[in-house]
Amino acid sequence: MRIGILTSGGDAPGMNAVIRAAVRVALGNGIEIIGIRRGYTGLINIDVLPLTRDEVSNIVHTGGSILESSRCPEFETELGRRKAAESLAHQGIEGLILIGGDGTFRGGALLAEQTEIDIIGVPGTIDNDVYGTDFTIGFDTAVNCALQAIDRIRDTARTFERVFFVEVMGRRSGFIALHAGMAGGADSLVIPEEPLGVEDICRRLIEGHRLGKKSAIVVVAEKENPGYSYQIAQEVTRITGFESRVCVLGHVQRGGNPTAADRVLGTVLGAAAVEALTEGKKGHMVGMVAGKLLYTPLRDTWEKKKELNPRLRELMQMLW
Repeated sequence: MRIGILTSGGDAPGMNAVIRAAVRVALGNGIEIIGIRRGYTGLINIDVLPLTRDEVSNIVHTGGSILESSRCPEFETELGRRKAAESLAHQGIEGLILIGGDGTFRGGALLAEQTEIDIIGVPGTIDNDVYGTDFTIGFDTAVNCALQAIDRIRDTARTFERVFFVEVMGRRSGFIALHAGMAGGADSLVIPEEPLGVEDICRRLIEGHRLGKKSAIVVVAEKENPGYSYQIAQEVTRITGFESRVCVLGHVQRGGNPTAADRVLGTVLGAAAVEALTEGKKGHMVGMVAGKLLYTPLRDTWEKKKELNPRLRELMQMLW
């Protein structure tokens, strides 16, 4: 059996742990595994290399992806996917492991409909917005990165008695903001899942100031609009008169060495992806729910919405 593996879309710490585990489990079962560079772009252009144990040595602790990644508009077309299918056939690849998020799995589902290739997805995105797994690979590292920034910013906020708006990534979801905000003791959150207006933020800040709180941290989810927090900060300052500053963390959350949690999760899911292909599973994503492996149809990973933990949202309201 010959299988391929690629990473697509935004990089996430822990992707290399997936690749390492998949390669070593595959080789241990007599399966040849081919690395596809730069995601779907490399699949269309046949940019590939055989993966060996040496190729994946000393990568479990590194961020990014040794296979690199890309955005591939050509793959969004039927012609592009036909080229990819022809490339797979030319390489004799029978199974394909996709590491990425919902965009990656959308493309994989369409490819599966045009070819007989067996496809298994592995959730690798810092956003944690993929249905079918409690946590995605890279999420824990991104949260800890944001938390470290919040802890440092708090010192300056307290020293100058300022309100700081810390903007984190997450696209259309507030997972990073919620987890980092709770762990960092944020005074307020601005997330897509809750319609918290500027007036609500001001009310909380004014009440906190009345109770003796001289500084504050507000964590803002970017909502696919980096820099969104500047607009909020200006309005809050205009209404309350409080001095404010903005810190947009941006791509620093996507890089760096993965945490232990992401390395372990990547290893478990990478191995499970290979085992799924050997067992004849296809068209599914392998995830971890309540400590157990779960196989979710690729279409469900984006058609079904993953909800924030309601208990954490309730606690944020109680603790502010």
